[in-house]
Amino acid sequence: MLTVPRDWSSVTPSWMSTALGRTVTAVRVTDVVDGTNSRAVVEVEYASGNGPARVFVKRTGRLLGRLALTALGAREAEADLVRHAPDLPLERPAFHAAATDRRRLATVVVMEDVTLRGARPNSALVPLTVDRVAAGLRELAALHARHLDGPLPAFVRPWRLGPAWSPVVRGGFVHAALKLRRNGLRLGVDGARLDRDFRGWARIAATGPQTLLHGDPHPGNTYTVGTRIGFYDWQLVRSGSWAHDVGYFVVSSLSVADRREHERALLEDYLAALGHRPADVWSRYRRAPAFGLGSWLQTWAAGSFQPADVCLATIERFAAAYVDVTAAQRRGPPRLSR
Repeated sequence: MLTVPRDWSSVTPSWMSTALGRTVTAVRVTDVVDGTNSRAVVEVEYASGNGPARVFVKRTGRLLGRLALTALGAREAEADLVRHAPDLPLERPAFHAAATDRRRLATVVVMEDVTLRGARPNSALVPLTVDRVAAGLRELAALHARHLDGPLPAFVRPWRLGPAWSPVVRGGFVHAALKLRRNGLRLGVDGARLDRDFRGWARIAATGPQTLLHGDPHPGNTYTVGTRIGFYDWQLVRSGSWAHDVGYFVVSSLSVADRREHERALLEDYLAALGHRPADVWSRYRRAPAFGLGSWLQTWAAGSFQPADVCLATIERFAAAYVDVTAAQRRGPPRLSR
């Protein structure tokens, strides 16, 4: 049975043999990155036969990350996804194995290294083109259509943000604002209104047609392979409204100018691919930036989950969309300016 490694030295040929179901004679752990989780590329050699030359391994990282994922109900979500193997009809890495250790609050997932297929990871620092966002929306539409108002895997939870989260959310916003000011930056949104809208989004996402969501489809969790956009990092897989994935992906991926010019057309294209037109499409889509902005301010406040430049670039895109929605100012997008 596959166990959760305590550190990268525990990813041995024997451990990888269990994960891949074939005899591995040597492994080499490279490109370790520590964030919310700890991730690495592992090069693999076999006793005989064929197998992937490299795999991508993601395991539970530092205690703060484990506690944050536990509080979100997301610590075991991706591992559960791998084990239960629901139909995911979109471009994504193939999953090889997963394990959970509840006593240690730890998980591990072994998956395909998509770069072996010529895939290129996208960066949150470089907005996607309109064509690439349209391609990504077609992938999400295929996922959403397959599970729309149908049976969902038992492990999948809806979006929830109960009363106990209120002081945590408010404290995170205050800390994020202080960090911005210390860096000579100003956000320029109504904090009290954002607090209400952020916490309110969980209630909205739990209404209307429900489907299986990626949950965190910002560009840093996507890759380009040929003409397609793929999605990895399924740590926040959830059930909820289609608008969560669509609003989060469009706003975080496009430049402010491209989003303003093309979001309506992109939304129409998504609905055509979905084959269903839910009620209140535009108004529901326009509520999503509050969640994205609030989430990335919390990430910025935490300080160790994402690089600072990624946080600030993503915050600026969500802030611009949020200001557009609330009409708090008409002079253009807010600037995280000095």
